[in-house]
Formats: sequence, structure tokens, C-alpha cells
Amino acid sequence: MIKIIICDDHPVVREGLTSVLGHRSDLKIVGSVGSVAELLAMARKSAPDIVLLDLEMPDSSGLIAMERLAKIAPATKVVMFTVHESEDTVTAALNAGAMGYVRKGAPAEEIAAAIRDVHAGRMHVQPDVAAQAIGGRRGRSDLSVRQREVLRLIAGGRSNKQIAASLAITERTVKFHVTAIMNKLGVDNRAQAAAAATKRQLL
Repeated sequence: MIKIIICDDHPVVREGLTSVLGHRSDLKIVGSVGSVAELLAMARKSAPDIVLLDLEMPDSSGLIAMERLAKIAPATKVVMFTVHESEDTVTAALNAGAMGYVRKGAPAEEIAAAIRDVHAGRMHVQPDVAAQAIGGRRGRSDLSVRQREVLRLIAGGRSNKQIAASLAITERTVKFHVTAIMNKLGVDNRAQAAAAATKRQLL
């Protein structure tokens, strides 16, 4: 049973998530809160497996919440559940420790899949969030730390499956990073990405 706390400042969102997730046999909603302060207090008591966390809360940000949560309940993993989907926002959340990123309005099955993936130790970025995040960024070379890790493995001839296993992320997340890398480097395939990375001394 995966224990979940929902943290969102909109009661309707919390009620909706509780409704669509609560009846699944492997998921259990152990709390529903509307502020970071309430989240931290509840996490101390219930030690949830997963927190579904909005990025913007009335008393703090989701990024700060993750930092504080890590000290209180280090085994708890975070799935960001938010309207924000720019690449900078997604990257900031993942770099801060989130293992999942799902947009509000996502189908219930997508949310459940993210929870299960993250609980199993796999990263999960919703596909259309990934597509939106990399849109319009072609030609940039400011790679994130994770993208540099993926790029090094691409240059080493690793397949998406091998990269996923090496970094403990899903193949879908690898595909997101590969597409972002090629857009940022302004190339069309993996071989060109490796060559461009070598030329620009990114490896």
C-alpha cells in the first residue's frame, strides 16, 4: 500500500484527487492539506511514501517544502502536481529532489502511474509536460546536470534502455532528456549530439 499526502491550496483539487485515487487498491490517501506548514506537521506523524505537491502554496513554495520535507521524512518522495510546465520550472523541481512531475488536469491513470513509478524509485515526467518544456528551445546549450549525465552516456553508445537502468529513471524520462539535449544543441540525432558535445567540451 502506497501512503500519499495531497498538498494543494485548492480544496476542490484535493477532493478531486482523493476521489480519483482513493479507490485504487494499492493507493491510500493518508492526508489532504492546504499549506506547507500542515504538510510538514502531517508528514512528521504519518511518514508518507509519496507527497503530491503543488509548486505554489500560500505559505511557501514547493521547492522550499521539499527541502524541509527531506529533513523531516527523508524516505518520502515527491511528485509535483502543478499548472507550471516551462523547462526552467521542471528542471528546478527535479534538481530540488522531485522524482515526478505531472500537470494539473492530467488523466487519473497518469497521476497513478507517476505515483507508482516514483514509489518504485523511477522518475516520471508526464509526456506532454516534457514536450511543452522543450518547445521553442532549439539551439540552446545550457544543459542541466541530468542532461549532461545522459549526454555522456549517449556519447558512450548507450541505448535509452541502458541509460534508464544506469540512472534509475524511466525510458520515457530518458527520451525527454534526449529530445531536450538535441534541441539545445541544435542537432538532429544522437551521433550529432555526441559530436557537438565533444566540440563544445560539454562532456
